[in-house]
Amino acid sequence: MAETFLFNIAERVVEKIIGLTVEEVRLAFNVKIDLKKLEDSMISIKAVLLDAERQRHQNEKLRLCMWKLRDIFYDAENVIDDFKCETLRKQDAINHPSINNLKVRVFGSCCLPLSFSSKMSHKIKDINGRLGELATEWNSFDLRQYSDNRHVFRRETICFVDSSDVIGRDEDKENIISMLMKPSEDQNVPVIPIVGLGGLGKTSLAQLAFNDGRVTSLFPLKIWICVSEEFDLSRLLKLIIQSVNKEERCDDLTLEALQACLRSLLNHKKFLLVLDDVWSENQAKWVELRNLLRSVDGLSQSKIIVTTRSWNVTSTMSSIPSYELKGLPHEDCLALFTKWAFNYGDERQYPNLIRIVEDIVKKCKGVPLAVRTLGSLLFQKTNESDWIYIRESEIWRLEQDENDILPVLKLSYNHLPSHLQRCLAFLSLYRKDEMYYSDKVIRLWMANGLLEHPKQNQEWEDVGKRYLNELLSRCLIQKERDFGLYFSFKMHDLVHDLVLDVSQKECKTVNFETERVDENKLVEVQRVLEEMKNVQTIIIRDASEESKTIHESVINLCVSNFKYLRALELSHSPLAALPNSIGTLKHLRDLDLDECRGIRELPRSFYNLRSLQSLNLRDTGLKQLPDSLQRLIELRHLVITIEATHLKEIRAGCWTSLQYLKLVRCIKLECLPEGMQYLKSLRTLVLSYCIRLVSLPWSLKFLTKLEHLEIIGCTKINLEMEAEEEEEKDLQLSLKTFSLESLSVLTDLPRLLLQGSSSTLQQLRISICPHLSALPAWLPNFTSLHKLEIMGCINLSALPEGIDRLTNLRELTIGRCPQLSKRYKQNGGEDWHKIAHVQKIDIFG
Repeated sequence: MAETFLFNIAERVVEKIIGLTVEEVRLAFNVKIDLKKLEDSMISIKAVLLDAERQRHQNEKLRLCMWKLRDIFYDAENVIDDFKCETLRKQDAINHPSINNLKVRVFGSCCLPLSFSSKMSHKIKDINGRLGELATEWNSFDLRQYSDNRHVFRRETICFVDSSDVIGRDEDKENIISMLMKPSEDQNVPVIPIVGLGGLGKTSLAQLAFNDGRVTSLFPLKIWICVSEEFDLSRLLKLIIQSVNKEERCDDLTLEALQACLRSLLNHKKFLLVLDDVWSENQAKWVELRNLLRSVDGLSQSKIIVTTRSWNVTSTMSSIPSYELKGLPHEDCLALFTKWAFNYGDERQYPNLIRIVEDIVKKCKGVPLAVRTLGSLLFQKTNESDWIYIRESEIWRLEQDENDILPVLKLSYNHLPSHLQRCLAFLSLYRKDEMYYSDKVIRLWMANGLLEHPKQNQEWEDVGKRYLNELLSRCLIQKERDFGLYFSFKMHDLVHDLVLDVSQKECKTVNFETERVDENKLVEVQRVLEEMKNVQTIIIRDASEESKTIHESVINLCVSNFKYLRALELSHSPLAALPNSIGTLKHLRDLDLDECRGIRELPRSFYNLRSLQSLNLRDTGLKQLPDSLQRLIELRHLVITIEATHLKEIRAGCWTSLQYLKLVRCIKLECLPEGMQYLKSLRTLVLSYCIRLVSLPWSLKFLTKLEHLEIIGCTKINLEMEAEEEEEKDLQLSLKTFSLESLSVLTDLPRLLLQGSSSTLQQLRISICPHLSALPAWLPNFTSLHKLEIMGCINLSALPEGIDRLTNLRELTIGRCPQLSKRYKQNGGEDWHKIAHVQKIDIFG
């Protein structure tokens, strides 16, 4: 299925060609014509790729041709990225001439090396030649320009269900019926959304409620409409009309006539309308239908049930809380599987098979349709080997019919825009049940060029956050915990099966776990890696000290084989050093050395990684950062653990792209460099367990883009920062979130930073600061503050006067603060009235 990513790859390559700067192209004038030819070819192919994707299932030759194009597209992208790398190298040579030879310095300001232009010209000509060789075959498929309506599909569901086929949903049914029987509070027709992952049984639940006798008595008129993806108003009105009166002819009626007909049929009637399988998040279309329904007299006693896989649909169509359908309990899954795998009572004849059922059902993780799918595959099969095969097989490798679990789940995938399809498929690189972290995933997406270009006033990271929120809203991933600056999430095993299916040959996992050094295993891994081409991301994990030899060999092989590597994760590696050859990975954008405790220094070639955007040095054994690290001007995300007492001074022009800086467990660090004022792009600063750090540098006042400041476990730090000059009182800063935790000696908040952010600060969190006895009197000036959390501040006795002026404050949490908890307690606290306007208040301990 990886050929479905072709459109996305082609789009990206064209954008990169067009996006080559004047500097990059001017200096390589001899390749301009070849680049223009490549651009024209890519645009021409991209125009018909959607039609190719639509036809590929029925045409094996077309599918194979698309695989050839895929390799060419990747090579084209690598060549275009070579221009960016060479420009960075040239810029570095000009900015740091002392280590570069005279020839580079003389010609660096006017042109790229002739050898580079010649090499690029040859590579682009080769790509154009390969496209030309493929052109005859490609043109023979007679592909047409095709609008991006490949996601449009229609499903059919009916209102009837045999209740004996539905197991474990009695409580859910009672909850929905209770919501249906609850009187309406206004004149709007209440919409009850049922939301959840595909295959959970949302339609079955709606059918159970729809056919219940109590509901039939309550609603004399019941209407069942399967909406599917196409939320077309005329079509829906016709379906509703024909459901009410099968004799009504309305095929040729105008929208106005349909509305009149609908009104005549529904006026003064109490009805239940089920809109099953709604996908469209277009609010305007829903408002049109809602307004037409509002024109019906007596509407307020009627109800609408909506089933959907999208939280965005629920927020668009309803103002009441959605009913989130969860997975079935394990015992119910066992009963459901037995029902589908055996004729009634036959299971007692096969105790050997029943022993296997437990493991098979666990694979389904509570999704009824998955249980039914696997049970159906084994129906009337009594050979134990068949059952063992299903138990041991990945679900995505099993043959399935249209209404089985993976095809049904794939509808959610098909509904995604192409860029989100590829981002979701990328997550197949992680193992089942693994915890994902939003910031890490976004950086890997960035490194692989999977994000759309940011719009004005946005950064790449903002685009990644939007993508994750979209996947969350479509129930394809589930948020586990919110950490403020990032969140953790999981993917259901069945969704993981889906992404494994769609990412075949695009993403691959090589398992070489071993408890001892095994030369045969090493040979096997080397063979697999040597067969690969165009590898852009490598994630190596769970390496034990005993497998150190294999680990070193694999890393050396990866570095030597994959020159176009974009992301390399070596977290928890037993490596004692990185190979010096890592400097040849000029396209590397993301390097993760988290908890590589054996690495004491970085190789001299490290400064050659000029494309590096993200570098994680958390909990390494580094003594100090090398000077050359500051030359990585593309760096956006940097996490540091070092053993030094001071960081090297930051110079002007260094780390100009840095968005995120975290210093963690730098246990000897005593101060931060004043040169931090040069980090003009910095948006997030985190100081974590730097236990000897005593203060913040004055230069932070120059970081006008700083939005998030988090200080945790810095037990000696004191944040008193008074403005010395009159003009400093008018500082315009941009802090949005400020978090303090476990600061033993803290007595005051940093006035300079906070008052400069009085109109922007949205969240303030203060936790376990035992010496903080008062909050500043100017705190009520934070007009944008909407979340305030105070935890474990045992000597804090009161909130500042004027706290009731914080009219935008929506969430207030006070915990393990004895004096505060007593003073602001609801129904008895002397100052409760000062915070009573806050929507959500949680006071405990």
